[in-house]
Order: sequence, then structure tokens, then C-alpha cells
Amino acid sequence: MVRVFSLFALAMALVLSGCASRVDYGDAQARETVTADFGSTDLQMIATKMVDDMMVFPPIVEMTRDRRPVLFVDRIKNKTSEHIDTESVTDTIQSKLINSGKFRFVDMSVVDRVREQLEYQQDSGMVDQASAAQMGRQIGAEFMLYGNLSSIVKRDDSTKDVYYKFTLKLLNIQSGIIEWSGEKEIRKTRKRSLFGF
Repeated sequence: MVRVFSLFALAMALVLSGCASRVDYGDAQARETVTADFGSTDLQMIATKMVDDMMVFPPIVEMTRDRRPVLFVDRIKNKTSEHIDTESVTDTIQSKLINSGKFRFVDMSVVDRVREQLEYQQDSGMVDQASAAQMGRQIGAEFMLYGNLSSIVKRDDSTKDVYYKFTLKLLNIQSGIIEWSGEKEIRKTRKRSLFGF
């Protein structure tokens, strides 16, 4: 009986060790091909294409030759059927544009917290007024960057085809003129193998 129990324990240990998971670090820039859904490779391709297109557009080159215009990013609209973190897409685009040295950004997502801090510095009596930030001194944005991410999904018994289209526009806030617009299209196809793997 002890021998049977020992063999059973050994067998269970082997089974459990075979089920253990393993975590490896990968290259964040490597092509991700796990599914046909929107992924990290798509995000990187969109951000790179949009920034590259914008930076070489002649009116943008002229506009940024001697100054750094101030932009704000509006929320990207996700018109796909997937849950996609569009904030990650816009954060990556914004980071690339800031790091180009050609643009500055105001962050509209933190306006309420900034207002609280300004009120604290002005009204609490706890901050030396010589060093306190003054109300009404922020710089207004000249341009708004906004866009949409949409998709068309087609499928049959063995194939899923997904077409993504990302559109980004740069709007002059004062004039209402769209100064630049860019698009990036991505098509991904997943074919199921004969045995469903």
C-alpha cells in the first residue's frame, strides 16, 4: 500500500510540475502575433506612422521651425467592437511628439487636480505666496489632436479577417481649420488549422 501511495505521489508531482507556468521577458518592440485582435504591434505601428507623417508635412515643418506649438489631445474614440485602451495609443503618440522637441502639450486629464493644487497654494495659508503658482498663468492650447479607431471584422468557419483604420487630425482651435490629418490601416487575418489548434 505504501508503494502504491508513493507511486501515486510521484505521478502527481510529475503532472503538477508539467503544469507549472513559466514567465519570460520578451522584446516589447517585437511583432506580436498571438491573435487577430488589436495588440502592441498595432499600437507601435500606428504611433510611428502618425508621428512620422505629421513631422514631415510641410506646413507642420514650417510651423515648428522657430517655435514649439502647444497642443492638447482629446480622447480617441474607439469605434471597434473590441475593448481597446485608446489612451495608450494617444500617450505613445504624445510622447513621440514631445520627444521630437517640436511640440508642447497641456494635459486636460489633470485639470481638476491642478485646480485643486492652485487653490491650495493660494487659499490654504500654508504656502509662501512668493513661491506659490498664480491663478490665470497657464498657457492655452493652440491645437487639438483627436481621432478615431474603427474596424471591420469578417469571419467564416476557418478565417477571421480584421481591418483597422486609425485616423488622427490636428485642429487649429482659434480658426477651426484642420491643419493636418493622417491615417493608418492595418489588416490582420487568422486562419484556424484543420485540427482547431
